[in-house]
Amino acid sequence: MRSYPLDVFLPAAGFGERLRPATNHLPKPLLPILGTPIIEGILGKLAAVCDGTIGINLHWKADLLRAWAAASPWHERIVFFPEDPILGTGGALKNAESLLSRRAFIVHNSDILLDIDFARLVEEHLASGNVATLACHRLPHLSNVVIDDRGQVLDVENPGASKPDPTHVADKVAYTGIAVYSPEILSFLPSGVSHATVAWVAASKAGRRVRAFDVTGAYWNDVGDPATYARGVLDALRERGETVYRSATARCGRLEIDGYVVLESRTEVRDGSRLRNCILLPGAVVSGSHENRIIGPDYTISLSEANMQPALHAAEKKRVALSDPLFASHFGTPSANARAAAPASDSPLWSDAILIGLGGSDRRYFRVQHGGRTAVLMECRPEDLDFERHLAYTEFFARHAVPVPAMFSSDSAGKRALFEDLGDASLYAYLKLPRDTASIESVYRAVMQSLVTIHTSATDRVHECPLLKTRIFDYDYFRWETTYFLDRFVVGLRKLQIASRPA
Repeated sequence: MRSYPLDVFLPAAGFGERLRPATNHLPKPLLPILGTPIIEGILGKLAAVCDGTIGINLHWKADLLRAWAAASPWHERIVFFPEDPILGTGGALKNAESLLSRRAFIVHNSDILLDIDFARLVEEHLASGNVATLACHRLPHLSNVVIDDRGQVLDVENPGASKPDPTHVADKVAYTGIAVYSPEILSFLPSGVSHATVAWVAASKAGRRVRAFDVTGAYWNDVGDPATYARGVLDALRERGETVYRSATARCGRLEIDGYVVLESRTEVRDGSRLRNCILLPGAVVSGSHENRIIGPDYTISLSEANMQPALHAAEKKRVALSDPLFASHFGTPSANARAAAPASDSPLWSDAILIGLGGSDRRYFRVQHGGRTAVLMECRPEDLDFERHLAYTEFFARHAVPVPAMFSSDSAGKRALFEDLGDASLYAYLKLPRDTASIESVYRAVMQSLVTIHTSATDRVHECPLLKTRIFDYDYFRWETTYFLDRFVVGLRKLQIASRPA
């Protein structure tokens, strides 16, 4: 990868107040995401395209940031700019003028997770004559940067708050926290405390090019509170195709897991513990049962089920009516007194349904919880021919002692069905954590017994399920499956190009 003659500046001085008590132990840039501090993940991307000096401002927990930098691969390139008091996003740049006045530089907030081609951003700045090239995207609830049809910045509404003015109609975008600047931008900043937005507007009014660079659609997460931090961690897990992460220095006793589980460095989970949707930060020691929590050395932060999900799943949360016959058979119909007593916002007639998985043919699976009970809702497209097969296979396998989730109810017209919730833990996830030989053998015996049942008694009676008997998995079907995988996953999801499809 080509590198460019740019310096790097990482604002890292903030208190991280909304992330307390976690930031009482670690500054926000050092919060880990699957073993890697946020700031280290950022520098891993920037150092590959920028060959200059790396400036970092300091205030809160400065000693910990210095210690991290000394042990990092970039320790010889890093210089520090202490602040007391904290100078703001503009004052920080002015305070580092001795470094930043030499040549173009990139600024990347050290609490932002952004997945873009940074080389393209740098190239755009160097070729454009801009004094500022701001990576921006279109998020209506955060879009407060006013631009014209060329992307020139005209104004910033509510600087520092990222809150648009609803009374002002204009073309607006949201700043991601990443920008490339030319040294001239520093002349538009006053000494002392200031916002960087002051320089944007002043430079634009002076006739300089201050342009938005559109990165709409790219992954972006502003790690500002426990929920957004948890989402960043779980998004990283999902990107790896994992549900469990265990640091090499994490110690585990015999435990039960479900959902997403992250064990960072120097954590300890004692015998008999149960963890479901939990992130253990460095130094945490846990016992007992924990669900939907971030746990540190001396604190616990409880989150909602929806907030302990990757962004893709959380985005599809919806409400379902439990009075619908599909749900009433499992959750029960609330009494008239219960309906009258409950406030509208917490009515027993409604419950959240949180996306937990996707299947072929755009099938979606949601977890529904209410009154201590859970179930999994399957929704299929109206034209999904596999819906009826799914129901028929479930009934057939259950009748012949093949372990499958029980089906509570179905709605053929709406292509929906409600199933038993058996949790999220897979055999693969189970074996990510230490298990004794006897436990592993017991699990594999159960798996093998299921396979034997499928290939003996169930196969002998396959004539009882015509939809299964006529589904022949021959060579043509195998080729269809591989083509589906290439189109939907390799090209569609991973965005990879296939040089020779026939091969």
